[in-house]
Amino acid sequence: MKLKVFALMGFLLFMFACAPSTKLIGTWMDPELSPETLAPFNKVLVIARINTETSNRIAEDKIVASMVTPAVPSYSIILPGDTNAVELDAKLQKEGIDGLVVMRLTEVNKSLNYTPPSYSGGYYGGYYGYRGYYRMGYSSPGYLSEDQTFYVETSIYSLITGKLMWSGTTSSLNPTELRQTLDEIIYAVKVELAKKGMIKE
Repeated sequence: MKLKVFALMGFLLFMFACAPSTKLIGTWMDPELSPETLAPFNKVLVIARINTETSNRIAEDKIVASMVTPAVPSYSIILPGDTNAVELDAKLQKEGIDGLVVMRLTEVNKSLNYTPPSYSGGYYGGYYGYRGYYRMGYSSPGYLSEDQTFYVETSIYSLITGKLMWSGTTSSLNPTELRQTLDEIIYAVKVELAKKGMIKE
């Protein structure tokens, strides 16, 4: 019986350790859209503004690779000198781009958490029960730790109508590896878009 309990506990701990740290916490969709009225994009431009230029390119490449619709990263089309909005729109139109996916880091929230100490040893009661605490020792002392939650907004625009079609915000707790976190964000977004009938998997 104990073996089964320990096996179950080990399984739950394994599942907890492998659970993604990224969750979709809020979405918005144009109320005028429906699966029946949605027309697929011909070509999508992907823009990521996560942190550094390197991380932006990694994010854009990740998103492009995850899409069925033809897509291109912004760094391959938009140049530093493309500052005129009218000229840029004409450039995108010439490239046949009619959709836009934008991923951006909107906030980093830091919080302190206190983990109380754990004890080892036995406790002996009795009239002078408080003396039992003398027999207890620290297994590990209490400590403070800092959690960081990264909030990323992913939005989809139609360049034909110039309107926002869908937007979702994900939260990632203490991300340690950029590519893994991006995979989790992309997965969470794609699952929600599939539920809304905006994409087919």
